[in-house]
Amino acid sequence: MTILDIFIFIAYGLVIIMIGNLLSRSSKNERDSNAYFFAGNSLPWYLIGTSIIAANISAEQFIGMSGSGYAIGLGIATYEWIAALILIVVAKYFLPVLIDNKIYTMPQFMEYRYDKRIKTILAIFWISLFVMVNITSILYLGALTLKSLLDIPLVAAIVGLAVFTLMYSLFNGLKAIASTDIIQVVFLVAGGLLTTYLALNAISHDGGLWEGFLMIKQQAPEKLHMVLHSSNPNYKYLPGVRAILGGIWIAGIYYFGANQYIIQKALGAKNLKEAQRGMAFAAYLKLLLPLIVVVPGIAAFVLNADISGPDEAYPWLLTTFIPSGFKGFIFAALIAAIVSSLSAIINSTSTIFTMDIYKVYFNTQASECQLVKTGRISGLVAMVIATCLAPLLGHVEQAFQFIQEYTGMLSPGITAIFVFGLFWKKTTSNSALWGMVVSIVASVFLKFGFPDMPFLDNMLVAFLITASFIILWSLVEGRCHMNGKAIIVGRGAYRTGFVFNVAAVGIIVILLALYISFW
Repeated sequence: MTILDIFIFIAYGLVIIMIGNLLSRSSKNERDSNAYFFAGNSLPWYLIGTSIIAANISAEQFIGMSGSGYAIGLGIATYEWIAALILIVVAKYFLPVLIDNKIYTMPQFMEYRYDKRIKTILAIFWISLFVMVNITSILYLGALTLKSLLDIPLVAAIVGLAVFTLMYSLFNGLKAIASTDIIQVVFLVAGGLLTTYLALNAISHDGGLWEGFLMIKQQAPEKLHMVLHSSNPNYKYLPGVRAILGGIWIAGIYYFGANQYIIQKALGAKNLKEAQRGMAFAAYLKLLLPLIVVVPGIAAFVLNADISGPDEAYPWLLTTFIPSGFKGFIFAALIAAIVSSLSAIINSTSTIFTMDIYKVYFNTQASECQLVKTGRISGLVAMVIATCLAPLLGHVEQAFQFIQEYTGMLSPGITAIFVFGLFWKKTTSNSALWGMVVSIVASVFLKFGFPDMPFLDNMLVAFLITASFIILWSLVEGRCHMNGKAIIVGRGAYRTGFVFNVAAVGIIVILLALYISFW
């Protein structure tokens, strides 16, 4: 990187910090926990949509999905395109229940629907997951990116990312974070599209974007299929049609429907209509993301990238084809993706700890100022712990993949008790509690008993086993005990407005066109 690149990156950092702090001064963050954690229920649709994407996209997508694009091809885009449809489903069928019942955290929902046992267990689980896995791995992968591009020592890069994130997110609250996320997403999308253009232009020898794509189709047609054949060596990652209709829905519903740092953006909306439109906007951005994070990896494959592993594809493009000035802009886009995800997870970690642990078990009479102060302290502690743990991932071979896979063993159980809690009145608290245990046992059994089973299939089967257990237990227990905590949905609760309906139909039509074109 040249002096111009470094100047552009520093300017980006200063703008983010200044805007975040200016917005925080004009808010009620100091004395109102609702303002700090949920933006005072004032977020419009465009802030919700961009903030969801900013929280979702990190170095994992830029580096990891580009690497998968290099190794697998366009098929890995299934994770992004199916997510667009899942966002529509969550907006239409989940948000009305959560917002109507004034649910602000997922542990709170578990107590509202089931009991305090499940709330506490899952609150501790989510805090541990966010700190030990999400924040830690994002810091580590982001630092690896800094190390490869700037030759910064790994530990220094981890500390730098942590400090930068805290400088603009810890004191500012959700509204300021969501507002600065617009800038982050502009950098993310513009920088990503620029990389894609330059890579495809290099393939076509300055022939432009479309010509570059046609040359990919000619030189590497096997990389442009969404559905992999069973003979494909990557079939275990994307098992044919089941990659579209199977376990990916379990993972997606958990991530976009029951994941605090994603759903919290919608729960901070002005009203249900704004929340649903925001998620629809996020769905359209999701449709665009494969062009930013998958196609560059395919381009690197066609360009015969001189790399030792797929995950080096994106850094190779940056160092090989991006000119001075643009490199600083794209580097800022990468950092934007990293710190926006970190700020979202820190905010949600502090929200769950403050509202579901501290206020319930330590200080039931806490003032608004005490809640905000506790949120800031817990966010700082979470970041310090993750910063200390992040360097350790470098000493464990494929630590991130290992942790992600085993964390995924809990997704079927959480998805099951969340979905049944929303939509089946007869679900009992005991069936939900023991359903989590059954889910873990089933996932472990499938993992080691059927080691060749694709991971997405593993998740689907574990979900079906857990769902069957919940149904049977609830039916048996329901004969003796009435469930008084069932959620009652009013008539017309799932009726959505014209704008949302048009947007939803548009998503479906685009997805059909994409899958027909690249089947």
